[in-house]
Amino acid sequence: MKFRAIAGAFALALSLAACGTSQSATSTGAEGADAVLKVGASPVPHAEILNYVKQNLAPGAGLKLEVVEFTDYVQPNVQLDEGQLSANFFQHKPYLDDFNSSKGTELSFVAPVHLEPLGLYSKKITAPSALASGATVAVPNDATNLGRALKLLADNGLVKLKDGAGTAATERDVVENPKNLQFKPLEAAQLPRSLEDVDAAVINGNYAIEAGLSPATQALALEKTEGNPYVNGLVVKTGHEKDANIVTLGKLLQDPKVKDFIKQKYAGSVIAAE
Repeated sequence: MKFRAIAGAFALALSLAACGTSQSATSTGAEGADAVLKVGASPVPHAEILNYVKQNLAPGAGLKLEVVEFTDYVQPNVQLDEGQLSANFFQHKPYLDDFNSSKGTELSFVAPVHLEPLGLYSKKITAPSALASGATVAVPNDATNLGRALKLLADNGLVKLKDGAGTAATERDVVENPKNLQFKPLEAAQLPRSLEDVDAAVINGNYAIEAGLSPATQALALEKTEGNPYVNGLVVKTGHEKDANIVTLGKLLQDPKVKDFIKQKYAGSVIAAE
């Protein structure tokens, strides 16, 4: 799917260049009755939520959606920045802020939709306290989700972090590690597959669900939802936050029917934003 998305975007770029039209003006600023909002999303649960909106709510709102699935956390932002997408839906604001800072992009968070609690999983133990001395724990290797994973371990008494470490915490901010845990940073999408090779892994909610894991019932430890900054939401290229179709999509994603869909389909493994 990722290859088809990139190939399609390349063909679109050639077409726009041939007719002398700006990609950004055409795709990112999707306006007007016949405009199609092209939204990049992770397959689960983001694309599933978008497809529910597309099938059940968008027609009544006069909105035309095209959902493009990506299996990584980089291309949806790259293609949004390049104007190949109108919006994307896969990330939380701390990740977006870090991406903007490190890549020089100007993307804006416009509508919170849901939280996917980060969880600790294992095929070898049944409780965090059962981790042996020197155990290997796989963690996400991107900056914001690594800090998030370390906080989850700290909240469950496995490590202690330096005061004020915050969302950007790294292994260097671990000031106490009584079990001498060995951290194995991996790309987030690879974490479910690592369970065969490590003692435990901290896995992002979307990848856990996609791998057939149930955060609500199988996680040994799960993020708290109260005051959690990691709510996933709709993102656009800066300057398009108030485009009429973007505003409409944001409202549809926060519709009570979407909240009910999330509650019933994911049974606590995905939680609608308040």
